[in-house]
Amino acid sequence: MAKVKITETVLRDAHQSLIATRMTADEILPVAELMDQAGYYSLEVWGGATFDACLRFLNEDPWERLRKIRKAIPNTNLQMLLRGQNILGYKHYPDDVLTEFIKRAVGNGIDIIRIFDALNDIRNLETAMSVTVKEGAHAQAAISYTTSPIHNTQHYIDNAKTLESMGASSICIKDMAGLLKPYTAYELVGELKKAVNIPIDIHSHYTSGLASMTYMKAIEAGADIVDCAISPLAMGTSQPPTEPFAAALQNTCYDTGLNLDVLNEIADYFKPLREKYLESGLLDPKVLSVDVNALIYQVPGGMLSNLVSQLKQQGKEDKMDEVLQEVPRVREDLGYPPLVTPTSQIVGTQAVLNVITGERYKMVTKETKAYVRGEYGKPPVEIKEEFRRQIIGDIEPITARPADFIAPALDDYRDFIKAYIEQEEDVLTYALFPQVAESFFKYRAAEKYKIDSTQVSYDYQIHPV
Repeated sequence: MAKVKITETVLRDAHQSLIATRMTADEILPVAELMDQAGYYSLEVWGGATFDACLRFLNEDPWERLRKIRKAIPNTNLQMLLRGQNILGYKHYPDDVLTEFIKRAVGNGIDIIRIFDALNDIRNLETAMSVTVKEGAHAQAAISYTTSPIHNTQHYIDNAKTLESMGASSICIKDMAGLLKPYTAYELVGELKKAVNIPIDIHSHYTSGLASMTYMKAIEAGADIVDCAISPLAMGTSQPPTEPFAAALQNTCYDTGLNLDVLNEIADYFKPLREKYLESGLLDPKVLSVDVNALIYQVPGGMLSNLVSQLKQQGKEDKMDEVLQEVPRVREDLGYPPLVTPTSQIVGTQAVLNVITGERYKMVTKETKAYVRGEYGKPPVEIKEEFRRQIIGDIEPITARPADFIAPALDDYRDFIKAYIEQEEDVLTYALFPQVAESFFKYRAAEKYKIDSTQVSYDYQIHPV
């Protein structure tokens, strides 16, 4: 049996899940060369929330960050997470923006692109997968895992077969809330290995306390890759720890081939960073604990923190239990979407509104209306007509691929920011996060040219001296 491969998540998902994606390039680069020596199958270093966080909180160019990591890690596959037609944002983008983004991501150093859609709507993956394959990168198609009356083993097998036929290089079962149980994983992976001829990756979070057991049963059933995080930033809402897995599988038919001595050195590097994050409050001990409520409400860690924040803003912290009970009801109304970005935000925010107003759907967010109209794609279960009319009235729902209704926009974005462009990638940065990008471009110019951004005219390209 082939050895099990490890994808290390500490440089993306682990710190996204534990410290709101605040790890800086200056914290990453000193350990990069060492991580390149460990024997990992891949290092997840980009995508997800890292792009937004770099611009919004860290004053870093995410493209430059990627280039620096690529230079420091020449021998190990670099991996990113892409939200299908949403790219790295929270809405659908036109095909020309998505196409150019993938080309630039691969050109700047990405080897493996994990592509998912919150609804598992295959249509929202088509462009991203085809461009990834065309660019010569590894297209890992992810299936967002959840449970519902229709989300069973056969449902996932059918999805996997379709994704393989579309050119997927591998399949990832993306368990964002730690819902996948060990024996369910054993059955699912076993059936997937019979159904498709490409590698199977299991990605889970430790939120419910099940993930390590789930990984072991998945490995016994034939899983080829599992996602882990180096121990100082593992467990809780992060992934299972890397070193114990490498040690447990050593000298077995599942041996990962990872160098345990190097892993220990990597862990030693991150231990003081963990302490720094704890002391600053960036790492909340609460996210390091097991929360079995995840199995009941299917609420991922990031979604839970958002719910808490929303209730605090309204002075309604005491309503948390009611909101958690409302989440499954809203999810059912919306056709049982998996709770992952952006559907987790849509469902969560609507549940909060339903509770604090005291009347279900008295207030409806624009995102909920857009979802019900079909702007995010096709829900797993068709939304009931009565409910649809309650939310959007007589507005005609979208039944085709949502991106088919979005006009090309890349040239327009280029015109909007011609005064700021220092690299072609800037156009894509602006396309994804216009307001945040513009602020960053001004900061970058001020730092580079030592100018006072309050005194510059970008329209006339002048600045007093």
